[in-house]
Amino acid sequence: MKLIGNVEIKGLEKLRSGKVREMFSYDDKILIVTTDRISAFDFILPSLIPYKGIVLNKISNFWFDYLQDVIENHLIETDFEKFPKFLKKYKDNLNGRSVIVKKVKVYPIECVVRGYITGSAWEEYKNTGMIGDLKLPSGLSICDRLPEAIFTPTTKEISGHDIALTINKAKRIFGAETINFLKEKSIELYLKASEYAMRQGIIIADTKFEFGTDGDRIILVDEVLTPDSSRFWPLNEYRPGQKQKSFDKQFVRDYLLSTGWDRKSEPPELPPDVIKKTSERYIEAYEKITGERFE
Repeated sequence: MKLIGNVEIKGLEKLRSGKVREMFSYDDKILIVTTDRISAFDFILPSLIPYKGIVLNKISNFWFDYLQDVIENHLIETDFEKFPKFLKKYKDNLNGRSVIVKKVKVYPIECVVRGYITGSAWEEYKNTGMIGDLKLPSGLSICDRLPEAIFTPTTKEISGHDIALTINKAKRIFGAETINFLKEKSIELYLKASEYAMRQGIIIADTKFEFGTDGDRIILVDEVLTPDSSRFWPLNEYRPGQKQKSFDKQFVRDYLLSTGWDRKSEPPELPPDVIKKTSERYIEAYEKITGERFE
């Protein structure tokens, strides 16, 4: 199985090389290729994770289809066999891990929805009893389910760490009407997805969505509810008040924290067993979510 860390396509302009995705301009469309790169603590790690790009692409496509009645999305073509002829010679780099999407103007905001309190939200709550400008009930423990899903947007940074936004500040930047729409749709998407995932044995603790404008319409873009953009916890092992096992890349973060790496210099290579277990967790997430065997 070929590992994909970088992609170049002759004749296509590379618009952006993100932490995981490569984006190419193609007529009035965009070709997105999901690589096997993995990032942690705002660094792209030197190790590649087998099957990761294909898993992320397939999970995203599943959710785009499942959630299309909530809001339109940017997908044009997901089947490599139906891609333009000139892309067929790049089959080893594209098959299973690429999509052709609409070219839209993306809002520079991460629409984060939280159903459980963990991560940076837990740290903020411990200090202030709040997340952004949202007052939460007192007495919550780490990983507790919140009384209702909450919208906690952040900036979308090209590099480095996204910065938390209060809803009021987001309204001042983007306009109240736009933020109210993004909040409503983000929570609706999260609730529909989390109810489905619960039936599949997965808790979606939190996730992020991105949106863009296609003409005068706001549509869903980027990736949706993957282990890179969400925290997935196994339902049968969930215990409030303690850290949870996860299907996301927390496993990699925990390993890196155990190495003594200063999180400022170039990160270390991942050992083979961490790479293997990480790949297995991504595949397990795909199989649980879709109910299909990964092949």
